[in-house]
Amino acid sequence: MIQYNNTLKPKVYIETTVVSYLVARPSHDVTLATRQQATQQLWTEYAENFEFMISDIVLNEASRGDAIAAQQRLEVLADLPVLDVPLEAITLVENLIDAGAIPEYSRPDAQHIAIATVNNVEYLVSWNYKHIVNETKRNLINEVCHTVGFQPTTLCTPIELIEEIQVKEKHDTRMDPVLEECYRMKEEFAAQFKSSQELYDYLKAEQKKFKALGWKYLPPPPTRNDENKKD
Repeated sequence: MIQYNNTLKPKVYIETTVVSYLVARPSHDVTLATRQQATQQLWTEYAENFEFMISDIVLNEASRGDAIAAQQRLEVLADLPVLDVPLEAITLVENLIDAGAIPEYSRPDAQHIAIATVNNVEYLVSWNYKHIVNETKRNLINEVCHTVGFQPTTLCTPIELIEEIQVKEKHDTRMDPVLEECYRMKEEFAAQFKSSQELYDYLKAEQKKFKALGWKYLPPPPTRNDENKKD
């Protein structure tokens, strides 16, 4: 199990699909097996190179679906610090949706990106080709982040993070049972909320529960208003 240590290493936000691949049963499908192998490699061989972290969105998504698999996902994530949800992330979520970078029905995916970006996380690693590491979406996501004044986090797959190159080929995930289950969990979670404020309020309430269970949360970085007050 990965142990958190507070050293200056590149920060990596672990999105839900990554931990789902990590605990999934070994597959004989070539594509699935390749992703599972890359995920295991990132987790076991490259963990010391990065500082892994998650968010309440990851915890809530990972808690859903098959009860045994959900427990396995949470056990894997148990030692990782949890990023807070700054109010600026809510605004960025709306910007991403308004620009068409992320569809409105998938606010949690926009939230993953916004939390990582606002918290100055260098990488967001994911297998979510539908909305996050989709080659046609990444440029628009980066443009939105730049437009509102944030340095975008690098959206990448475990393979891309390990190799430090962009993989250009498109992946067909329609027959991928691991991602299909993740998408079902995401859709179930996202359907509860009609606005980013509802999602934010829900996560703040859930945060109290997870804090009581011992999950470690990182404070958000200073906002621009805080920096102006210091001046």
